Amino acid sequence: MSATKGLEGVVATTSSVSSIIDSVLTYQGYDIDELADNASFEEVVYLLWNGRLPKADELSELTKELAENAHIPQEITDYMKSYPNDKVHPMAALRTAVSSLALYDEEADVMDEEANRQKAIRLQAKIPTIVTAFSRIREGKEPVAPRNDLGFAANFLYMLTGEEPSDVAVSAIDKALVLHADHELNASTFTARVCVATLSDVYSGLTAAIGALKGPLHGGANEAVMKMLMEIGELENVEPYIRKALDNKEKIMGFGHRVYKDGDPRAKHLREMSKQLTALTGEPKWYEMSIKIEEIVTGEKGLLPNVDFYSASMYHSLGIKHDLFTPIFAISRTSGWLAHILEQYSNNRLIRPRAEYVGPDKQSYVSVEQR
Repeated sequence: MSATKGLEGVVATTSSVSSIIDSVLTYQGYDIDELADNASFEEVVYLLWNGRLPKADELSELTKELAENAHIPQEITDYMKSYPNDKVHPMAALRTAVSSLALYDEEADVMDEEANRQKAIRLQAKIPTIVTAFSRIREGKEPVAPRNDLGFAANFLYMLTGEEPSDVAVSAIDKALVLHADHELNASTFTARVCVATLSDVYSGLTAAIGALKGPLHGGANEAVMKMLMEIGELENVEPYIRKALDNKEKIMGFGHRVYKDGDPRAKHLREMSKQLTALTGEPKWYEMSIKIEEIVTGEKGLLPNVDFYSASMYHSLGIKHDLFTPIFAISRTSGWLAHILEQYSNNRLIRPRAEYVGPDKQSYVSVEQR
């Protein structure tokens, strides 16, 4: 038995949710380019969970259900107010709140198919409410209640700011949500599937996934990208900063991807949104700096930008706090996590791989007096 570090190249399961073949990402067989240009996030949620795009009445019903289930228990809001908010990362707050939500769901441990689908709707609806409520609470503001008349992306922005969002902002967030919705058997999705394969509940699976996404080598990369851009500061500082980092063999966040040989197909959509939004806000330098970084890193290392790289400057241009970048990723990826959780339940087998032992061999016990 021979081990593969990081399970690289290992096929661990079968799935119909999404695929990455020859650097092409699809959701249920639909090319991500086509979905990014045409589909709303609500359409993508339905697609991932049902294997097909919704008809008009089905889309209307899902949109209505998501809006109606967006409120969170007052106890959760009160609990978030008790957090040491000047020290808590929003991903830690989200992880804790999602776990706590299970305590207020009478069906949390009901495992039939319909109950799990209803829990999926409730969770997808409530995740943005948690993120925005915590964001406001830590600033000393009261959370903004969701509105039934707004779509998913618009409601998120409204709850975050308390103001009616612009069409441009809604379009940008909606596209970002579509692009981040699923990505085959990534680290957080695998974590979710391992968790629920024990027949643990949906809330446990989602909490486990959020914990995995929190890491800077997964969802936290976009926050790290913006930190780098802020440190660089101006366009003329890009070349010396990046070349010094490369000379010191430091990792440049937002570049490369284990499963793409020809570049991340999602990056070009976010590159264009970054270009538009940075120009609109009068700060095109963030886009220009990103382009310059891409030129150097790709030229020197052959690495291409991934989905995290341009999402950073796009979110920044929308006035979103940098430590909320990964929670926005979680809001979107919840749709994929839930699709995989439901798929795991439908044809379950406990996930229990083996490990190649590399420790000492043939040791004998010696009493403590003789050690």
